[in-house]
Amino acid sequence: MSTIVPQVTFKTRVRDESVDGENPFRWQDVSSDQLFSGKKIVILALPGAFTPTCSSTHLPGFEAKYQEFKDLGVDEVYCLSVNDAFTMFKWGKDLGINKVKMLPDGNGDFSRLMGMLVKKENLGFGDRSWRYSMLVDDSAISVLFSEPGKMDNCPDDPFTCSDADTLLKHLKST
Repeated sequence: MSTIVPQVTFKTRVRDESVDGENPFRWQDVSSDQLFSGKKIVILALPGAFTPTCSSTHLPGFEAKYQEFKDLGVDEVYCLSVNDAFTMFKWGKDLGINKVKMLPDGNGDFSRLMGMLVKKENLGFGDRSWRYSMLVDDSAISVLFSEPGKMDNCPDDPFTCSDADTLLKHLKST
């Protein structure tokens, strides 16, 4: 696979000590090129912050294995969800995520262009990312592990192949 990741602008929040008050953060646009160009990046994409499988297993699994990814030459691990920057920050803080970087896809632009935006109206979620993980090498998708059964309003939440161990196994075999 040698597909280039979609070119989008992520709306992020970054700590800035020059900002007064109790919330010393400012908006910062980050482009796909800034995230992926010249780097080896792991993305774990999931349906939503604060949801059961995402919170109990998917994101914590990548946090626990973060150093293994780094040892295999990965520059950074990002957790992407169709949530806003405030929600992603609070969720990461609540889970004690210190290594994996939270990447808000608030408008679903990246997920849509990846072909991974699905409707989850049956759960009252609206549009969300399908669950997957991928390795991106210098903006090119080198491998993608998408959960089976991708569809709008999927009645279940498959989690069989987008976990940290599957991606680590792939990295160790290359």
